[in-house]
Amino acid sequence: MILVSSCLAGMKVRYNGTDCLHESIQKLLDEDKAVAVCPELLGGFSTPREPAEIVGGDGYDVLEGKARVMDRSGIDVTELYLRGAHITLDKAREMGATVVVLKENSPSCGSAMIYNGEFSGEKITGDGVTSALLRKHGITVISEDNLADILD
Repeated sequence: MILVSSCLAGMKVRYNGTDCLHESIQKLLDEDKAVAVCPELLGGFSTPREPAEIVGGDGYDVLEGKARVMDRSGIDVTELYLRGAHITLDKAREMGATVVVLKENSPSCGSAMIYNGEFSGEKITGDGVTSALLRKHGITVISEDNLADILD
C-alpha cells in the first residue's frame, strides 16, 4: 500500500485551498493501491491557512528542537506540524505502507526541497517535518517528481 499527500489526490487541502492533482496518484487511489492523507490537516490546521516555512533548518532540525515552523504572520506552528507528522507515521505503520508519496517543497511533505524560511520564494535542499520523521523510522519517502520510479 502507498500513502499519498491528499493535495496530490485532488483534494483542496493546501494552505490556499487548492490542490495539486497528479493523474498517476488519482489512478492509484481509484485502483485501491493508495490512501490519501494530509499531515497538516491531521495536525489540526484548517483550509485555508497562512503559509508556513521552516525557520532555522529543515524537518530533521525541527524534530531535534533546533528549528521552528512559523507561519507568514510570525506565529509558531511547530507543534501542529509535529502532531501531523506523528499521526501520519502512525497511519503509515497501520497500513503497512511501503512507500509514501508527499508533495515537494512543503514544510510538512518536502522530500528534497523546502522553502528557505524567509517567505521569499527561494527553495533550499531539505526535508519537511513529516518526511524527516517517516525517514527516521525507515519509511521510504518520495515526491510526485519521482513517482514514475515506483510505477514501472
